[in-house]
Amino acid sequence: MFKKIFYVLWHDLPFQPHRLIIKSYARYRKNGLKEFKKHLNREYYALCPQESNLASVSSQYEEWIKRNEKDSLATTPHSFSPLISIIVPTYNTNKQYLIEMIESVLTQTYSSWELCIADDASSKQETIKTLKRYASRYNKIKVIYRKDNGHISQASNSALSLAKGEYVAFLDHDDTLAPNALYEMVKKLNEDKNLKLLYSDEDKIDERSQRFMPHFKSGWNPDMFFSQNYLCHFVMIKRDIVEKINGLRVGYEGSQDYDLLLRSLNHINASEIAHIEKILYHWRAIKGSTAYDSKEKNYAYEAGLKALEDFFKTNNTQITIESGLLQNTYKVNHPMPSKEPLVSLLIPTRDGYDILSQCIESIREKTLYKNYEILILDNETTCKKTLAYFEKIKQYSNIKVLEYHHPFNYSAINNFGVKHAKGEIVGLINNDVEIISEGWLSEMVSHAIREEIGAVGAMLYYSNDTIQHAGVVLGIGGVAGHSHKYFNKGSHGYFSRLKIVQNYSAVTGACLLVEKKLYEEVGGLDETNLKVAFNDVDFCLKLLQKGYRNLWTPYAKLYHHESISRGAEDTPQKKERFAQEVNYMKKKWDIYIKEDKCYNSNLTKKHENFGINLDD
Repeated sequence: MFKKIFYVLWHDLPFQPHRLIIKSYARYRKNGLKEFKKHLNREYYALCPQESNLASVSSQYEEWIKRNEKDSLATTPHSFSPLISIIVPTYNTNKQYLIEMIESVLTQTYSSWELCIADDASSKQETIKTLKRYASRYNKIKVIYRKDNGHISQASNSALSLAKGEYVAFLDHDDTLAPNALYEMVKKLNEDKNLKLLYSDEDKIDERSQRFMPHFKSGWNPDMFFSQNYLCHFVMIKRDIVEKINGLRVGYEGSQDYDLLLRSLNHINASEIAHIEKILYHWRAIKGSTAYDSKEKNYAYEAGLKALEDFFKTNNTQITIESGLLQNTYKVNHPMPSKEPLVSLLIPTRDGYDILSQCIESIREKTLYKNYEILILDNETTCKKTLAYFEKIKQYSNIKVLEYHHPFNYSAINNFGVKHAKGEIVGLINNDVEIISEGWLSEMVSHAIREEIGAVGAMLYYSNDTIQHAGVVLGIGGVAGHSHKYFNKGSHGYFSRLKIVQNYSAVTGACLLVEKKLYEEVGGLDETNLKVAFNDVDFCLKLLQKGYRNLWTPYAKLYHHESISRGAEDTPQKKERFAQEVNYMKKKWDIYIKEDKCYNSNLTKKHENFGINLDD
């Protein structure tokens, strides 16, 4: 019986996690088939949560809540205690949900607030009666009753007209706040009074107010925000900014909050935005709501598209917006100069005819972008077939073979290559990659030439169509790990992160583009301390430290037949060198590794799957 199961798993799983199956087999031998299946499900989830059952995810979140929210109501007084106006538009709201919403405000541990409600001409008397009852009991609850139904933007503006607070926060009529929501917002303000925009993590609640699907968000991530409104809830913003941009706009209903935030960015610097890594908002997921299914409100997508187009018309008229790879996501297309910049693709190699020729030929045959040169950095090749291939490809005017006669040092080889590169942009390319998407280089160049962008990375797949790289997360495995490693090709990832352009702290050097002047500005790769491992992460962090944003795009796709050319770190010498590189990175980048701004401390650092952090 087990042999059959073992054979199927070994050959048919979307990747080959042999260690997983062997560990589960040990459980089977000891405790039987039931325990084997249980252990396999748990271990498999640790690697690929998108394949797991919802019950497993739900139980993990319940455990997280027990561990992390037991002391959430403990408070200490704030020296700075601004009045916060909570803006709520209502319309024929379910009585129970309306009561729960209002009660969640009344039970806030922070007391300096006012609840500003605008009823949008509800026809349900129970909605009106409920509002009047609460307004008569609590002077901190202000209600305006609109005569005509104007939809959410007009209703929200009516509620804003009641606001007197220094900050305004937005709450939907059937959602609820965590008891410490306002307290945590003000706590963050006391750390930095210059903040103008604050947002938190959130989860969803069902009809019975059962919590599920937590969204542990990235810190401020501009390119992610331009791909989808990941800020969503809970958001608090300076009232004078909201007034300066004339509140919410009619005609953007469904994405009126996205439009408001986009217009606010013209008055807010990145340093004035803060993220609170706590679940402070519970979004009601019922049929008909966007929380239930993003397809429920298609008009929200159209409004979001229009809002983005408006934003970039103000900031860069050459930028165009198109539909993203998923519903309610977008792709921002940055303009290319009339003359394509020259790109120098650096490919270190030693022997390896099969993989190198596959790499070179795939670039030549599948790359639409034409203004590039290939510099093959030959690290003492002796293979006759490879040497003959060098002679063959030298006939192409845009391919050169440069000899590098020194011991293998990935950093030094690439630094050597950059010195000989003629391009405005350099691309670090492993000799074991293979192009999939014809537009890969055009896509990466369009981002690399942006003045605010440092390194640009691509989507890389293993040969079996599972993900090898989708951005780098700091802290995983001690130093850094690849986002969504082993996920199936086509997976959406954690809250669509596999399908949208976004910022990461680092990207892999297996396929990395950067302007040559930036490469030189940060001193290139560290050929002294990081000869083999983590030199790409170190390089990206140097760019980050200089104020550039690193970026990953799913629209540039390649295969990466990882480490075929060099093999594993399996000798005593390699292990010692690797340990030294790990220690060097931990010492140099300790703060960054402990707190990756593009990740979230509530997510695991044991695996690359964006699973809930129960590591302790």
